[in-house]
Amino acid sequence: MVKPPVFGKVFMQLQDQFSRKFYYLRLSITDVCNFKCNYCLPDGYKAEGKPEFLARDELRRIVTGFAEMGTEKVRITGGEPSLRKDFTDIISDISAIPKINKVATTTNGFNLEKYAQEWRDAGLDALNVSIDSLDARMFRQITGKNMLHKVMGGLDAAFTAGFETVKVNTVLMRNLNDIELGDFLNWIKTRPIQLRFIELMQTGDNQALFDKHHVSGESIRDKLRLQGWVSKVRGKADGPAQVFVHPDYIGEIGLIMPYEKDFCSTCNRLRVSTKGRLHLCLFGEEGVELRDLLQEDNQQSELITRVFDHMSDKKSTHFLQQGITANTPHLASIGG
Repeated sequence: MVKPPVFGKVFMQLQDQFSRKFYYLRLSITDVCNFKCNYCLPDGYKAEGKPEFLARDELRRIVTGFAEMGTEKVRITGGEPSLRKDFTDIISDISAIPKINKVATTTNGFNLEKYAQEWRDAGLDALNVSIDSLDARMFRQITGKNMLHKVMGGLDAAFTAGFETVKVNTVLMRNLNDIELGDFLNWIKTRPIQLRFIELMQTGDNQALFDKHHVSGESIRDKLRLQGWVSKVRGKADGPAQVFVHPDYIGEIGLIMPYEKDFCSTCNRLRVSTKGRLHLCLFGEEGVELRDLLQEDNQQSELITRVFDHMSDKKSTHFLQQGITANTPHLASIGG
């Protein structure tokens, strides 16, 4: 067990028994989503009882506590986080917390065209937009929505709002979008976009899809290297992507390959679910209840102590290579 110092003094950096340090918190504010992506919610969102998502004060308290433990970057996730009516207020709350120097979000782009400027003005520093195909018909086949034009309009609005770069997430799937590499490369050649290919991950409810469409990111990496792309140095609060750059391209390519050996060795992120449970990994455990310590500002010391007390429970790896998905039913359940 990693023991925290006395609350009120400078806290040691949050780390686990494998000396991995955690600078990055992924905070899910809703599991509601209005898309039907085949790899996540193919049948659409179905509520389990009355939603009891963390309120603004609870979200502020959890981020304040993590900031005291060395968190520098917070990514607001979902579901689709912009479906919360108080999303802009949440961005503003988190961006005002001392020691948090980067506030990001991941969105399907549905509300981006309308609200990009508002989110930027509220303090949003970084933006990830999910775009699984540049072909409108394939986009609809994967996401269940005929919305590619709307999402692309949102990207334009993001650049107009002052985002210098935007990350685009693409879940890589064999015989669906893996044949679009050339189109994707042409698209980012003159655009400040970091295109991130994410390997399809097996969850509790997508076995057939995974067996049919999983493809390793290594095939993309091999092609990139042959074309002169080179690796970019990874920052301490960066996500898990291996990023590649090319002198002839304004854009970048990122590869997220959770099935690669030693993928977890650089883990620097923790997750908190919509209902206030700390998840040490996207896969593999029920989570640690924190919500009871988010009701008053004076509970910060207890909150920090509980988090430190459970860091020794974090495993060395997610065990996805063995086909173990544990209790993760789908990626929207704890924010992906």
